[in-house]
Amino acid sequence: MSGGAVSRPVGSPVSLLSRALVWIIAGSCLGTPALASSDPANFCDQVAAEAARRSGVPISVLKAISLTETGRKHGGAVRPWPWTVNMEGKGFWFETEDEARAYVYKEYKRGARSFDIGCFQINYKWHGTAFRSIDEMFDPLANALYAAKFLKSLHAEQGDWGRAAGAYHSRTPKFATRYQARFERFRTTLLSQDGDTIPEIPDIVRVANGDGPDTAGPAVVAEARVNTYPLLQAGGNGALGSLVPLGPGGGASLFGPRAAPTEVN
Repeated sequence: MSGGAVSRPVGSPVSLLSRALVWIIAGSCLGTPALASSDPANFCDQVAAEAARRSGVPISVLKAISLTETGRKHGGAVRPWPWTVNMEGKGFWFETEDEARAYVYKEYKRGARSFDIGCFQINYKWHGTAFRSIDEMFDPLANALYAAKFLKSLHAEQGDWGRAAGAYHSRTPKFATRYQARFERFRTTLLSQDGDTIPEIPDIVRVANGDGPDTAGPAVVAEARVNTYPLLQAGGNGALGSLVPLGPGGGASLFGPRAAPTEVN
């Protein structure tokens, strides 16, 4: 959002119980393919589909935004990456959620407040009050649902998905135009998906895990977190604005054009 939004301090880390949430896949009973995946490169597309189903924002728009924000070469193709962080203008692709979260908490303790998180690169300084914690901002579905809500408001303002995408990035025309051009290139390849029926992702239920996910070995933790995220609850009624707000004087983007994120291995 533009203007002097108030950022709140990070809350306590989510409980082991809430981090042990798992998807209950009912698709096998209904003949619908399950959407769970162990490959993080699929997470952003999965949540984009669910956010499109709930919000009415075209799936091509959400997928193109995610690619424009976090696109990374993976398996011979450019794919969105959920563990992307842009910290005060410098982007990083982390291999795991734990690494990305640890980096953000470290920088937060240092005093950083302007950073973007996740599939849709939601900015903490300007939009953090819409979430209960930084952990929730890392939740791919919460990230996607907020992005869809914001894009819908921008579309109502701009009257066009391309211009809405540009405003999502920046209110500065030269940065918005550059971003819009890249977004449109991605969206052109995805337009055929807009007419497809989008299957519903099953509700999440709480499951107590006696050991807690943090006590498992790395391979177990990685698998357990495939779909361990709470849904974004109603609320977070703060005013909406650009994910990259106007800089001093109303002209400059907060970050300006971004370089590609750095691989963190």
